[in-house]
Amino acid sequence: QVQLVESGGGLVQPGGSLRLSCAASGIPFSIYSVGWYRQAPGKERELVALMANNNNKNYGDFVKGRFTISRDNAKNTAYLQMNSLRPEDTAVYYCRLYVLGIKDYWGQGTQVTVSS
Repeated sequence: QVQLVESGGGLVQPGGSLRLSCAASGIPFSIYSVGWYRQAPGKERELVALMANNNNKNYGDFVKGRFTISRDNAKNTAYLQMNSLRPEDTAVYYCRLYVLGIKDYWGQGTQVTVSS
C-alpha cells in the first residue's frame, strides 16, 4: 500500500521559515520524481517545485530563490524548505510522487498559513 505523509505545515509570521516533509512508503522512492504543489482558497493548484529522479530541479516563478526542494532517498522522504515566507504563500501544500505517464501519487496536503 502506497502512503505519502506530509508534515511541517503550520502558522508562521511573514519573513519566517518552514520545512515541509513528505515521507513515502510502499514505493521504490528513488525512481520517482517529486513535486510540491499548492492551492490557495479560490485558486487553482499550482506548481511550487519539482525534483526529478536525476536531481534536476525546477521552481515556480513566484519562488524567486526563497524555496528549496530536496530529497533523501535513504529515508524515502522529500523536503521543501521555505524561507522569507509571505502572506500570499498561504495555501495547502501537496506532495506528489510520480513516474511520468505510469504512476502518480499525491499526499493529503498540509496547511501553511503566513500571517502576523
